[in-house]
Amino acid sequence: MENFQTVTQSNNYRSIALWLLICCIAIFAMVVLGGVTRLTGSGLSMVEWEPLMGILPPLNQAEWESIFQKYQLYPEYQIKNFRMTLMEFKTIFWFEYTHRLLGRAIGLIFFLPLIYFMIKGQVDKPLIPKLVTMFILGGLQGLLGWYMVKSGLIDQPHVSQYRLTAHLGLAFLIYAYIFWVALDLLFPKQNQDDGIAYLKYFSWMVTSLIFITAMSGGFVAGLKAGFFIILFP
Repeated sequence: MENFQTVTQSNNYRSIALWLLICCIAIFAMVVLGGVTRLTGSGLSMVEWEPLMGILPPLNQAEWESIFQKYQLYPEYQIKNFRMTLMEFKTIFWFEYTHRLLGRAIGLIFFLPLIYFMIKGQVDKPLIPKLVTMFILGGLQGLLGWYMVKSGLIDQPHVSQYRLTAHLGLAFLIYAYIFWVALDLLFPKQNQDDGIAYLKYFSWMVTSLIFITAMSGGFVAGLKAGFFIILFP
């Protein structure tokens, strides 16, 4: 009986870990698409945040013209893209729309299996706070994304480098946390030899340096520093 319970628990852990790894893949795709959106100058094309009603794109010419007129009220059009046509606007709109749609999809990819595993009783009590934390962080990431976009809709047609870096940093932290929990389910902790404890500290140091490097990239992108000093760093 005990062996059966152990095998069942192990299978549950593998299923949950696989789900979490799929979430990691989706988050990775989200970060890449966010970079593409940034490079194409598409991030400020959607000037409204509608978490529920914004799922549907413009469906006819009248809706396209209406959303384009809203875009024309903001600095990016008035200062930078005042010669932009509706067809050109559609190009940048689709990048940002896809980016936001993928964000909503990630929410569903996480939330629906979570409900399933909870109903099936496959989630152990120690794991519940971790999953709830992931869900809350995901919601905060959506809010932070809109907070970032708002900074580019006021006076100047570019977002705050601080908000951009915070948005990127939170994405990295969410990815790392989910990935860590998934690996912990696949490879439960064993008694560690004190002789290799230094590897733990070394890995933390390397991880911290990688994170700092990535965040510096956020500042470089936010300030468009690469256009001014192309040889740095």
